[in-house]
Amino acid sequence: MVSAQKAAIALEERTGYRFLDLKRLERALTHSSVQTPSRANYERLEFLGDRVLGLAVAEMLFNAFPDAPEGELSVRLNALVNAETCAAVADEIGLADLIHTGSDIKSLNDKRLLNVRADVVEALIATIYIEGGLEAARVFVMRYWQKRSLETGAARRDAKTELQEWAHQQDNVHPIYAIVSRSGPDHDPLFVVEVTVKGFDPETGEGRSKRIAEQSAAEAMLYRQGIWKRDGSA
Repeated sequence: MVSAQKAAIALEERTGYRFLDLKRLERALTHSSVQTPSRANYERLEFLGDRVLGLAVAEMLFNAFPDAPEGELSVRLNALVNAETCAAVADEIGLADLIHTGSDIKSLNDKRLLNVRADVVEALIATIYIEGGLEAARVFVMRYWQKRSLETGAARRDAKTELQEWAHQQDNVHPIYAIVSRSGPDHDPLFVVEVTVKGFDPETGEGRSKRIAEQSAAEAMLYRQGIWKRDGSA
């Protein structure tokens, strides 16, 4: 387990921000699977960080795309604050080796633990916000989200919405999602979901929640049918 002091030094080098409260930073890096006397973990900080991230990204998009309608801004926002993007930021920072987890969690680089890495990024944003205010949080978000906001796929709708509209165009049908299996401990479940569109072969997806697994299954079908391209275009 990396100490809070070593984590603070590592994160200062990787992010350019100096964390002041080591106990709060340790809490931001601690998963609920860790059994501690105080049971302190990142969940409350993640709750706050999620809102701060949303505000900072919304402001960034509002200024960067002055001619974009509300609908486009909402699509861009959803793509930038989802778990996949937050986990990608975590991987860019190298957070996996700094997060404290219980012994039953083997590897945070596992795709199934994407949400853990995403949650910790939001907890870090909350920590920065509490210590340095909105301006410090804004600087952090701009550093890791600004380039992503300009990528082609950032304006693409979520997979379930896209698949629903495509299915409706085929024969006025709707995608049907069904849970194939659920495994793993309660704090780290793995769902496998199958999506079916009448007249087409089904596809499956997996994730730490039913919603993520459904999105994954919808993405798989969109890619297979050529509605989405791997370069991020639709």
